[in-house]
Amino acid sequence: MELNIIEETCQKRGINNTAFKSEEQDQIYIDVNSDAETAEDVQKMSEEREKSLLEKKMEAVQGYLAEHRDQIHLFIRLVLAAGFVGMVIAACVLNFNRAVGLLVLSLVTAFFLVWDWTMKRYGDRVWEQLCPIRDLLSRNWFWIRWCIYMLVLVAVVCWLALDTAQRGTRQLMSFFGLLLFIFLIALFSKHPFRWSPQTLLSGIGLQFVAGLLTLRTTFGLQALEWLGKQAETFMAFTDVGSQFVFGDSYKDHFFAFQVMPIVVFISSMISILYSIGFMQWLICKLGFIMQVVMGTSPTESMAAAGNIFLGQTETPLLIKPYLSELTLSEMHAVMTGGFASISGSILGAFISFGIEASHLLTASLMSAPASLAIAKTFWPETEKTAAISDHDLKLKKGESKNVLEAASQGAGCAVSVVASIVVNVISFMALLAFLNAILSWLGGMFDCPQLSFALICSYVFMPLSFMMGVSWEDSFIVAELLGIKTFLNEFVAYQNLSELIKRRKAGGPEYVNDVKQYISVHSETIATYALCGFSNFASLGMAIGGMSALAPDRRSDISSCGLRALIAGSVSCLMTACIAGILYIPDVQCPQFLSTEFSNANVTSSTQLVTCCTLLYNSVTVLEPWNVTAGEGFSQSSLLGCCTLTPPTHFNCSSVF
Repeated sequence: MELNIIEETCQKRGINNTAFKSEEQDQIYIDVNSDAETAEDVQKMSEEREKSLLEKKMEAVQGYLAEHRDQIHLFIRLVLAAGFVGMVIAACVLNFNRAVGLLVLSLVTAFFLVWDWTMKRYGDRVWEQLCPIRDLLSRNWFWIRWCIYMLVLVAVVCWLALDTAQRGTRQLMSFFGLLLFIFLIALFSKHPFRWSPQTLLSGIGLQFVAGLLTLRTTFGLQALEWLGKQAETFMAFTDVGSQFVFGDSYKDHFFAFQVMPIVVFISSMISILYSIGFMQWLICKLGFIMQVVMGTSPTESMAAAGNIFLGQTETPLLIKPYLSELTLSEMHAVMTGGFASISGSILGAFISFGIEASHLLTASLMSAPASLAIAKTFWPETEKTAAISDHDLKLKKGESKNVLEAASQGAGCAVSVVASIVVNVISFMALLAFLNAILSWLGGMFDCPQLSFALICSYVFMPLSFMMGVSWEDSFIVAELLGIKTFLNEFVAYQNLSELIKRRKAGGPEYVNDVKQYISVHSETIATYALCGFSNFASLGMAIGGMSALAPDRRSDISSCGLRALIAGSVSCLMTACIAGILYIPDVQCPQFLSTEFSNANVTSSTQLVTCCTLLYNSVTVLEPWNVTAGEGFSQSSLLGCCTLTPPTHFNCSSVF
């Protein structure tokens, strides 16, 4: 019993001793920590004492700058703006005609800056104030919409009638071709009775307005020609880098050393614009216009606008956070936009081929609303779209930290593009030669050794080219270009078109051994618009692979949309070509052309000859039945020749003889 008591006592003492020791250790640790903190404070105080007066002043200045950073930024911007305004005024005073371009760009920039600032500050308030008007429009929107449709239809019919009476019936074929393509798309739609008339008609309307402003107005033509010349001048700077890298003989290898560097240069420039935010700003503006007018969702509208400048693999990156949430119809619209347009860097390469820059720029702009209109008709929206407003939609920003890094990244990204173009051109040209050899061998067994891939395409696609408004004698050649673009790629097609343009400008014979050597300017223009897109089977794999990598969970949906998107993109290009055929007036010097043509011993009727004779007949003044005078620089001998070839209907040619 006593032993147990002694043990318990010892255990308690042990516990107490242990607790006492731990308390002593804690006290020691606390004392050590407090001593360390005291030492740090002392060191900091000593460092503060050791700081020089200059360092203290610098810290005070930095604190002041950080506190008033916004005011300082505003002051710097105002000073720079004032300096820029002074520079513009000085340039205008020195030579106003020379400074017009700088003045226009400055005014446009100032307008959009003020507009953005006003909308950001007062946009919500203005939207609330317009609520009564919006309610009134929404209550009567059904009748307002159909009244607008009827007025537009009457205006188009009247315009076509007047234009046909003045310039002939050529554009009527393009108009009927446009109606045919729309009918076929609506007939074979995924949901034939669910497509929106607003989206289709407003998309075609935007196309028509863009074409009308750029192809029929004097200001639009001059602006387009100016832009085309600036684009050619801009791309000419690539020659400096090409000459430095490849030597003075770089022009001997046109495609590799002169065309491909343009792709690198423009890719670098687009990367810079993307880095500073200009590209996103411009895409948002164009996308918002299409969204409001056409009634499409923000994501597909922004993607369609992005395709004007970017390629079919770069555009989905703009809306990467929203790809997984897209409906099947939206996914189809995004892919269609990629097939219906070309990227800015590739556009530069086509311009270097000798293709008219103004038409390529117009085609890129017109294809954006066309792709949305056709895509939403070919695959109408039947699902509930994600609730993303245009304010919530944020386009992906560039990852570069400065302009130099952006330029380097753009040039680096172009390496894969250039490599892909070169290997594809080599492969497809070789495959085409091999296929032509096989077809010629097979055709020789049936006494048709001239059988080739181009010949087959010329017959398969001829109805499409003819319905676009291409003349009958040129329709087979344009059909051949369409087939090459669809089954091979657009590079080979544009290269063949550039050869036709060079032959026409060289002024050689139009026919050699009954084979047409070149096509008319009107047919060249329609072909330029029809070929302006990535809608070929090679691009189909690239589009599916690129978008599947960005949204792996939607791989099956992307694959299911691919083929229909390719068809819709091709039809979008054909529709753009139809509108160009309706609106474009070839700038042909008809008085000189007719004098040269009728001076030959053998005169062959051609589309260009008939067009010039029509213009001559419109310039004729009939004073008396026996007194017929040609105007606008046409000669009486040209009038005599036209009367012999294609007699007019509104006066009697017998008085000319």
